Amino acid sequence: MNTTQKFSQQQIFDLLEEVKDPEIPVISVVDLGVVREVKYEGKKLIVTITPTYSGCPAMGVIQMEITTALLEAGIIDFEVRTSLSPAWTTRWMSEKGKKALKEYGIAPPLDNEGNESDLFGEMPAIQCPHCGSKNTGMTNRFGSTPCKSLHQCKDCLEPFDYFKCH
Repeated sequence: MNTTQKFSQQQIFDLLEEVKDPEIPVISVVDLGVVREVKYEGKKLIVTITPTYSGCPAMGVIQMEITTALLEAGIIDFEVRTSLSPAWTTRWMSEKGKKALKEYGIAPPLDNEGNESDLFGEMPAIQCPHCGSKNTGMTNRFGSTPCKSLHQCKDCLEPFDYFKCH
C-alpha cells in the first residue's frame, strides 16, 4: 500500500478496535478509551494513547500491539504518543466496552463521574456481574490490576473485580 495514502480517521479507529487490552482481552483499547486521538501531521499518522493509570504495566504491550496493527495494515509513517494529561477517566469508556466487561465478569464503572466516597472506604452498591445483586461488598481496594478493586457478592458468594471510577 502507498504509505502516503491516508486512511480515514474512522478506518484507523476500526483497525484499532481489533487491538485488545492485554489485561482484559474482551475489550478493545478503543472501547476502553485508551486511544485518545488519531490525526495526521502532514503525511504522518499520530495515534495518541493515555494509560488508565500512570505507570500502567500494560501500556508497553498496548503500544506494541497498536504498532503491529498499523504495520500489518501497511501504514509505516506513524507515531504512537503517550499523553498523561488530561488523565484518563472511565467516562471515556464506550457502552460497548462496559457491556463487554460485565459479560466477562467484571463490574463496569458506575455511570457517575467518579465517586470520592470510595477513597474513604465507603462504596456505593456495586452490582454483581454474575447474578445482578447489589448486596455486595469490597474485599480489597486492589483487584487483579490496579484499576480494579475486588468485591464479593453476598448472595451468590462469587468474587468479582470492579473497574474503579476515576
